[in-house]
Amino acid sequence: MTEVFRVGEQGITAEEIPQLLKRYQLLPQFLQGLVIDQAIAEFTCSEDEQQAAVQKFCKQNQLTSPEIQQAWLKANGMTLEELEALAIRPILLQKFKEKTWGQKVRSHFMSRKASLDQVVYSLIRTQDEGLAQELYYRINEGEQNFEECARDYSQGPEARTGGKLGPVSLNRPHPAIGKLLSVSQPGQLWPPRPLAEWFIIVRLDEFHPAQLDSAMHQRMLDELYVNWLQQEVQTIAADYFKRLSSPPASV
Repeated sequence: MTEVFRVGEQGITAEEIPQLLKRYQLLPQFLQGLVIDQAIAEFTCSEDEQQAAVQKFCKQNQLTSPEIQQAWLKANGMTLEELEALAIRPILLQKFKEKTWGQKVRSHFMSRKASLDQVVYSLIRTQDEGLAQELYYRINEGEQNFEECARDYSQGPEARTGGKLGPVSLNRPHPAIGKLLSVSQPGQLWPPRPLAEWFIIVRLDEFHPAQLDSAMHQRMLDELYVNWLQQEVQTIAADYFKRLSSPPASV
């Protein structure tokens, strides 16, 4: 086995490197890098894109002068060409994402929309059914506002905020509460209903539907990419360890 690396008195062979990466919990990052390199190999960027990327990279890493840049390159064992390749990597990766999943963003967004929509709602909970009914009638008839009732009588942490919770995604509250909120109009007050050991009063205050704007487009694109990358890395790692544990073929 040929030695490819030496640390002090220890020589490291090529065959040992995967096990060392595994031991130091670096194998997933290593495999991710390989998968990304293969994915972006066909993409290029313009000279203007490259210059902007290098400037951004230097700014982010505080490489504010040629001397500091050279010191950074020396400390990291890199050439200027390698720095440039590192700087343009996010651009190439973004182009890969758009080409691969750009047309799938809308359908992914629609499948996720229920968990992306956000609500602000108010909640009172008590273990006293009679009190819950009384508070509902007071609020519904305008005798007392929701916030006062929540502060005085709610038995959960929402009492500190006058019952108000959010904004939160619709899938964050208890499913029974989320179902109520999903069919509510802003300002709608629901009569008391049992939930576990509680009797709850719920009111939808605000509904903020998710919009497929540029920020959301990028979020959906990144979700699709991350799911793909995790599956690729898991498949490669599983195949490697399967081959590693298999007995050598007989001659």
